Amino acid sequence: WPNGEERTQKNTRINKAFVKALRARVCLNAAGYSQRPDGTPDGSVLRLSADPELSKDVLYPIAKQELMDVLNNPAAGHLEPSFETVFRKLCEENQAAGGESLWEVPLNENRGRMAYTFAVQHTEKDQYQQMGGQGGQVGPTPHFFYDYDIKDTRRDVTCLPYKWSGNPAKQVFDTGTAVKRWNFGKYRFEWMKRIVANANDDGLRKQYMRYAEVLLMLAEINNELEGPSAAAPFLKKIRERAFVQSDWPQKVDAYINALSSKEAMFNAIMDEYALEFAGEMLRKECLIRWNQLGAKMRDSKVRMAELRDRRDRYADVPATVYYRYAADGETLITYGLNRGEFENKSSEYTGSVEWVGPGKIKDDAIDVLFANDPDTKQFWPIWQYFLSNSNGMLVNDYGY
Repeated sequence: WPNGEERTQKNTRINKAFVKALRARVCLNAAGYSQRPDGTPDGSVLRLSADPELSKDVLYPIAKQELMDVLNNPAAGHLEPSFETVFRKLCEENQAAGGESLWEVPLNENRGRMAYTFAVQHTEKDQYQQMGGQGGQVGPTPHFFYDYDIKDTRRDVTCLPYKWSGNPAKQVFDTGTAVKRWNFGKYRFEWMKRIVANANDDGLRKQYMRYAEVLLMLAEINNELEGPSAAAPFLKKIRERAFVQSDWPQKVDAYINALSSKEAMFNAIMDEYALEFAGEMLRKECLIRWNQLGAKMRDSKVRMAELRDRRDRYADVPATVYYRYAADGETLITYGLNRGEFENKSSEYTGSVEWVGPGKIKDDAIDVLFANDPDTKQFWPIWQYFLSNSNGMLVNDYGY
C-alpha cells in the first residue's frame, strides 16, 4: 500500500491502491462497448463483447471488490479538500503517496511535454518559464465553461479564458478568437516551484489516476448492481468537494435526491466524469465504453452553434466581457464571463472585448471537432510505415 515501504512512498511508484483501481478500470472497459471488427475488410460494429466472461455480471463485482479494498484502507488515498489543491500539488511536483494522486507517469525535469501541451499558454519567456511560447496546445471546447454550474469550484480551475503575454507576463484575452480560445488550467507554469528552461520538455508528470475516479467508478458500479440509492453516497462525495458547504443543500443534497431512477443516476455520473476529469485524457475512454462517444461529440457541435448565436442552452451568455487588472498588475478581474452578467460596466473597467458572436465561432471551428463518424473511427489506425514493413502480417480493421 502507499507508504507501506520505502518503494511506495512516492506517487511515481506503483502501489496496491493504484493497481486495484486500475484493475477496476480495466473491468469497466472490458464490460463496456467498443468498436469491433465484424468480419468484413471494411466493416465494424459497436457492441458489447460476446465473451460471457466479459459481461457486467462477471466483471462489475470484481471491480467493486477492488475499489472497496481501496476505500476501506485509510492509507490508500483520499480526496483533497479542495479541487484546486490537487493540481497545485501536481504542478509543485509533490510526490507524496497516499493522497489523491494514485499514480503519475515518472519523468525527470528534462523529459515530457505535459505543460508544453496542456498548461495555460505563455507567448514568450517570462517570470514563470523560460521555454518561450509554450502551453495552450489544446484546451476545452468553447461551450464547456458554460456547462458548469456557476458555483462549481472546478470550473475556474479547469477552463481559463486568458493566456499570459509579455515579459513580465500578465493575463490577457486573445481578442481575435475570444470565446473560441480557452486553456486548460490544471497544468500551470505559474504554479511550479522551479523555472522551466528547456526548449520543449518540462518534466511535469502525467497524473494517470486519482482517488476521485475510485469514487465515481463505485457510483457507476453500485448504480448498475443495486440502483441509485447505492450509488448516491459516492457521487455525493465528489459533489461536496465541488461546491462550498453553504451550497450543499441545493447543489448536492437536492441534486442527488432527484436522481431516483437508474437512468437518471447514470446520466448524472456520466456528466460528473466530464466536469471532474476534463483535460485528463479519460473522457474519450469512458464515452466509448458507454456507447456515447458519437452522441456527445455531435452534441458538442450543436452546443457550439448555440453558443455562437447565444440561443437555446446559451441564451443567457453575455456578448461582451469587461476587464481590469488587480493590484498585482497581472491578474485579470472580469465581468461578463458568467451567465446573466449583462450590465454595461465600461465605467468600472478599463477595457472590454467582444466575446461571443458569429465572428468568434465560425463554421470551420465547429466542423473541425471531427471529420469522420466518431462511432466508426474511434481509434488511431496502424500507420502506413508499419503496414509496409510488416511483411504483410499487419492490416487495419474498421475500414481505415
